[in-house]
Amino acid sequence: MIYNVMTAEQAAELINDGDVVGFSGFTPAGAPKEVPSALAARAEALHAEGKPFKIGMYTGASTGDSTDGALARANAISFRTPYQSNKDLRNSLNTPGGAQYFDMHLSQLAQELRYGFMPKPTVAIIEACDINDAGEIVLTSGVGISPTIANLADRIIIELNERHPKSLRGMHDIYEPCDPPCRHEIPVYSVSDRAGVPVLRVDPKKVVAVVKTNRKDEVGGFTAPDEVTTQIGKYVSEFLTNEMRLGRIPKSFLPVQSGVGNIANAVMFELGNNPEIPAFTMFTEVIQDAVIDLMKKGRITFASGCSLTVTDPVLQEIYDNMDFFHNKLVLRPQELSNNPGLVRRLGLITINTALEADIYGNINSTHVMGTKMMNGLGGSGDFTRNAYISIFTTPSTAKNGAISAIVPMVSHIDHSEHSVKVLITEHGIADLRGKSPIQRANLIIDNCVDPSYRPLMREYLASASKGHTPTNLSTCFGMHQAFMETGDMHNAKF
Repeated sequence: MIYNVMTAEQAAELINDGDVVGFSGFTPAGAPKEVPSALAARAEALHAEGKPFKIGMYTGASTGDSTDGALARANAISFRTPYQSNKDLRNSLNTPGGAQYFDMHLSQLAQELRYGFMPKPTVAIIEACDINDAGEIVLTSGVGISPTIANLADRIIIELNERHPKSLRGMHDIYEPCDPPCRHEIPVYSVSDRAGVPVLRVDPKKVVAVVKTNRKDEVGGFTAPDEVTTQIGKYVSEFLTNEMRLGRIPKSFLPVQSGVGNIANAVMFELGNNPEIPAFTMFTEVIQDAVIDLMKKGRITFASGCSLTVTDPVLQEIYDNMDFFHNKLVLRPQELSNNPGLVRRLGLITINTALEADIYGNINSTHVMGTKMMNGLGGSGDFTRNAYISIFTTPSTAKNGAISAIVPMVSHIDHSEHSVKVLITEHGIADLRGKSPIQRANLIIDNCVDPSYRPLMREYLASASKGHTPTNLSTCFGMHQAFMETGDMHNAKF
């Protein structure tokens, strides 16, 4: 090997205060672990000496605690984008004087870096399972923005992780679109098509360090479906089955995109177990445990994603059975996995989770009570605005019923009523297609709002100024105010 093999601590010394660092991976899958942890320790030591040390951070999406958590606790982050899900980082970006955070559609980050809209990454830290002297890198379980940060960075640090087998070669589709004005269509016309090459190619001279590791991905487990998430999954399955019966979805079905988390897993379980839905494909961001289970059962025939965000036993099962999975999975950069043009071309059924919805179909995916950032927008906007059918799901209440997930007006808007076609809770389905605002409001109140909140919603609607979209500007956030003042939205007054 022509590269400098060194410890994580030695590699961390190559990163300076003020550097802008790009990290591989998408969710904890494929994210580096050793060097970020060593970098956090270095920051703490320098801070103890009264010396400054902070970096800017670009990632594919969230990472593991060894990256976001360690660097946040070390107060080593000057700015961060895009999506995150770490508790300590969340506390930092919600605290005045903490890390500066700006949310972005995940499909746009790589191209906006190339356009020069944000500071250029000076360092890229890439997790790989193999690298050769020609600079061909085989990535691990996640891709994210790896191609773009590797091409733009002045220095590249490789974490060569033996936990991931070299037999992953061939599972990736590495491709960067041309930038305007010479951009052509991405040559992907079906879910299994490939546009690029199986390896990430870099200038070997830019690789300043190789750090050998053997670390598991820090993907957490998923809660088993409960009564609420199971019912949501059944309603999604019921809605899509009815669309097939009506001829609005082809009998061969369409590719599915599903978001991250327990609701998404429950939805996939119900789709996979519905005998009226034929075996189908996935074109999505994260490939979760439920997808792999359905693939083994023959219910999912192919899955395209940006990462294998699966629990460690499931990841090991994939690695132990590569002959089976190799021709059923492909991992792409998020610029492809979330590409709006491909979403529209392939005709995706998109299923994402709302933090909050209002009675007109606007969706808040990011901010609790309108101010506190939870995780971020992620790729939900990439998929929602370009879907064949866009579905949002949410349990109707939170905090043991003290919060209604459906309110008169969302406290922060990420997806407008123009993009949201269907809203589903454990109480039912609101098909919003071709409906006026007042029709949407009545559908959502009747079918999706928790019964204990329906009288309150009716009271609000009756108090609203009449017009195309009835609104009471003095009370539209009354439920939020009631919760902040009394701890229960039921105490709102209209």
